[in-house]
This record gives sequence, C-alpha cells and structure tokens, in this order.
Amino acid sequence: MRVLVAGGAGYIGSVTIDHLIERGHDVVVVDNLSRGHRDVVPAGVPLIEADLTDTTALRRVLATERIDAVLHLAAFALVGESMADPGLYYRNNVVGGLSLLEAMVAGGVSRIVFSSTCAVYGEPRRLPLEETDPLDPTNPYGETKLAFERAMHWYHRSHGLQCVSLRYFNAAGATSRRGERHDPETHLIPLVLQAAAGLRPAVTIFGTDYPTPDGTCVRDYIHVSDLAAAHGLALEHLATGGRSAEAYNLGCGGSGYSVRQVIETARQVTGRPIAVREGPRRPGDPATLVASSERARRELGWMPNHQDLHEIVRSAWEWMQKSALSGRTFAS
Repeated sequence: MRVLVAGGAGYIGSVTIDHLIERGHDVVVVDNLSRGHRDVVPAGVPLIEADLTDTTALRRVLATERIDAVLHLAAFALVGESMADPGLYYRNNVVGGLSLLEAMVAGGVSRIVFSSTCAVYGEPRRLPLEETDPLDPTNPYGETKLAFERAMHWYHRSHGLQCVSLRYFNAAGATSRRGERHDPETHLIPLVLQAAAGLRPAVTIFGTDYPTPDGTCVRDYIHVSDLAAAHGLALEHLATGGRSAEAYNLGCGGSGYSVRQVIETARQVTGRPIAVREGPRRPGDPATLVASSERARRELGWMPNHQDLHEIVRSAWEWMQKSALSGRTFAS
C-alpha cells in the first residue's frame, strides 16, 4: 500500500513511518515543518513541504504519488495553546482537515486513519472511558478533534469515505531512532527527564487539588511504538473491508498514572534528583483520562507490548542520552 502520512515529520508520525516501512508499505510525507523536523523523515521517503489548508497542493500529491490511503497526524495537540488561541486550532485542525478530505474526494482516495484523542470525551462520567461514552470536550483541542471525526462520518455517508479514528491521550517513550523533540516541550515525561538531566531547574505540577489519589492529574501513557502499530493495523482493517466510521480507544487498560507517579518513576529510572514546583491548574485539564481499549483489541487485533511505565520512561531516557551525545539540542 502507498500511504500518505500527513504530519510525518513529527514525533508519532516518524515512528509510524518506520513501522509502515517495516511492514512493506511505501510512504510519502506531507508536512509544513512548523512543528516537525526534516531529519526524522527516512532517506528515500518523499517529503512534500505543504500546508493542509493548501487543497490544490494536496490534490497534486495524491494524484502524482498514486496514494492508496492517508494517515492524518497533522493536527495541533496542545491543550493550553488551544485555550489561549482557539482560532489557531480551528484553522489547522478543522479547516485544514476539511481541505484534506476535499482533496481525497477529488483524487479518489477513499481510506483515512485519523490520529484523534481521548480529549473528545472531556471530564469523564465513568472510568475507564469507552467509545460509547458521551463526547463533551473541555477545551478547543478536544473540540476540534471531535469536529473532524464528525466530518469524516458525513464524508463516509456522502462520499463512501472509509475512515477510522484512533483516540489516545499521552503518547510517550521512544525507539532507538525516534523520540520527542518539541519546541517548546510541553509533555510531562520529557519535561521531567530534562529536569533530571539538568536541562531545566525543575518540573512544574499544574494543580495538586484534583479529585485523584494524590491530587494530581491521572493519565494513560501509551508507548509510541504501540501507537504506531495501531495505525498500521487500522490501515489494514480498512484495506480488508473492516467496519468504517468507527472510533477506537487506545489505552493500557489500567488505572493510569498520576503526575507525581511519573516524576517518582523518572527518579527511579534515572537515579537522579528531580526538583518539583507546584502551580495552579491549567484551564481545560480533566482530572483523569484513562481509556479502555477492548474494542481495538477485539476488532483491530491491537495488543500493546510496552505497558509498564518504567519501560516507557526508560526508553525516553535512553533516547535522550543518545541524542545528547549525537549533538541534538532540547528546548528548555
């Protein structure tokens, strides 16, 4: 299969490309490089620098590259930023997403897997979250992801689009070749590890009065390799006539980990002290987001292989140390 990966120069996209190539697929990348890195796209993989809102460019790529299916990982994904600038998220995640769908319809490309989020559920009414639970986002990030999911549903009804949404929350960890290089960095595990490495003075806990066992937010942490595998399985699901217009949660099936638990795990993995500051809650952050992934296991055959938090943190720490030795820099 020849797969267009939108957002392939990013963290999850780059790991997913490696997975697809290992599975024998051909890959083409579209990325505007506003948040990605050219050097993570493997040699020999075409990289077209274009924005999702440029429908003409997307139609040209789909036609000239003879694309069979699309992976959409090009949405913006920062809760705090979406609260501060919702227009940015509606333009990129909704307007850009619709541009991609229009280009697919015009080009006769009928299969798409969308990298969505558990943030579409908002503050959960029960745990773990299941796909049938109410959808009530508490921030523009989740709202714009949900808007695109709903758009795909109607393109399925109107144009026969075959689509799957993969809802997950915290991608984490690293492979031997790929890890997180956001600028600025906002994800908890790399921030904690940067503090352990002396690249920042402390890590801030945003909110210590949530209704959780230790007062800090609780999240699922899914190893990026397991997420990449899920995207590959979803593509194969659609290619073999699997049910379309479905959403699948990707979680580890446990009770999740609190911010304080992540920090303590990082202390154990690195053997280094990590200073902590306590700050106020961030607007739009639900107390707990933990997903059931039984549907993904049952219908996609997805079985995560890296569920232990220590393993996830250790893989990120090893990649960070290796990258530091190779001269890569990290935002502080």
